[in-house]
Amino acid sequence: MTDAWADIATEFLHSYPRGRRLLAVAGADAERSRRAADDLTTALSAAGQQVEREHSAAGDEAGVREVVTAFREGPKSDTILLVSGPASLLGERTRGKWNYAVWQLAGDEPPHTVAGAIIDVTDPARPRRRFADYCSLPASYGA
Repeated sequence: MTDAWADIATEFLHSYPRGRRLLAVAGADAERSRRAADDLTTALSAAGQQVEREHSAAGDEAGVREVVTAFREGPKSDTILLVSGPASLLGERTRGKWNYAVWQLAGDEPPHTVAGAIIDVTDPARPRRRFADYCSLPASYGA
């Protein structure tokens, strides 16, 4: 685990301290999103959180809706559903499902403006947070 993931976990838990919470880790490369989400899961678990992990290789709306609905209809608890997958997790029809979204990228890949946090995983052993002001760009930038 790195400080970048611990920082994201702390930020998420500050805004969403309890209840059934939904968190997405997306990016241009779905498999890289899986690895990033696994690292974030480690950070959330270290913070004492119960995390359910799902991965959506396709990120299709129907599949995402099915996973989210099943989670929401489950028994009340302070559990986090962390779903990883491709850019389409933050697509126009799915972006509103998440309490918080992380966009992972590498190299010169463009970020997604819908994400609450952007993590550069060019060096997976040393991920770092990127801060950018994209207020003037459409939400689909980088999609």
